[in-house]
Amino acid sequence: MDDLKYGVRDKRGDWKPNGRIEAVPLWNWPPRLPKILAWLPGYIWPWNAFHMATALLYWFYVVPGVETMKTLSWGWALWLYAVNAGAILVFYGIFELRYYVRRSQATRFKYNHKFPADAPSDVFWFQSQNLDNFLRSFFITIPLWTVVEVIFLWCFANGYVPWVGWQDHPVYLVALVLVAPAIHEVHFFFIHRLIHWGPLYRWIHSVHHNSINPSPWSSLSMHPVEGFLYHAVAFWHLVIPSNPIVALFQLHVASFGAVNGHLGFEKLELTQDTAVSSHAYAHYLHHKYFEVNYGGDGLIPLDRWFGTLHDGTREGDAMMDARFQKKKERMNARA
Repeated sequence: MDDLKYGVRDKRGDWKPNGRIEAVPLWNWPPRLPKILAWLPGYIWPWNAFHMATALLYWFYVVPGVETMKTLSWGWALWLYAVNAGAILVFYGIFELRYYVRRSQATRFKYNHKFPADAPSDVFWFQSQNLDNFLRSFFITIPLWTVVEVIFLWCFANGYVPWVGWQDHPVYLVALVLVAPAIHEVHFFFIHRLIHWGPLYRWIHSVHHNSINPSPWSSLSMHPVEGFLYHAVAFWHLVIPSNPIVALFQLHVASFGAVNGHLGFEKLELTQDTAVSSHAYAHYLHHKYFEVNYGGDGLIPLDRWFGTLHDGTREGDAMMDARFQKKKERMNARA
């Protein structure tokens, strides 16, 4: 595919898409039903449909029986960790192998023309971003994902929280599934904003931001505190009347869905003429500029409301620069 039909490439070879990052049409006023209906299929397919499919596969083939989950034990916890790790190895590994190892797409649609493997750095374990990110994911973050998973499954199994049945309340649960990505965005925005506060950033979030040019393995490369808080989004289903399948879906939106913002490509070519959109640009800009785009896809436009949106345009650059200048002036005034 010709990526220059969809964007521009600068002198360094970095690519950016045409147009601007916009909130979903749900926020247009007056409401425009045709636009909402046109947006809805892309909201469901392919990514959220994939997360629901994995949640169902987990529930029917991976998650132990209710009686087993009533008692905390290493056996079923380690089983869940093994499945989580194996699933991420395969799912993230497909993207890593195709687009970063084999480089089958070269730099078409790639925001940063460089590949992490070509840029060793002392900020990473063994001076390798890929190895550092891989080890942090599999030995820090995925175990913490599993801890969250075990806790909420144990709570449901013991009746500590309401277990809403699909037969009794199907409409409610379908609605909850549809808003789960919005719950993720709100949760992610506020914990993300929190760990960008100076001391917490240096102690916690800088680990993730070492990957200025992220790749799939960067997705879950986190400090333990961040890894736990990030996946704790599933605990909202211990507060909201819910169902363990919906809680699993919520967890998978976070865990499997983390790869979207770290793919590094706007489009993933499947064939010569077809590609899947990654929805990665907003979060790529966050890794590039640090203090913009704390949220997700604009499902809930919190960055716009809080003045931290970078929409990928020159106007976005100007707004960001003006905000940075005001911040610098405030810091100088305190000195």
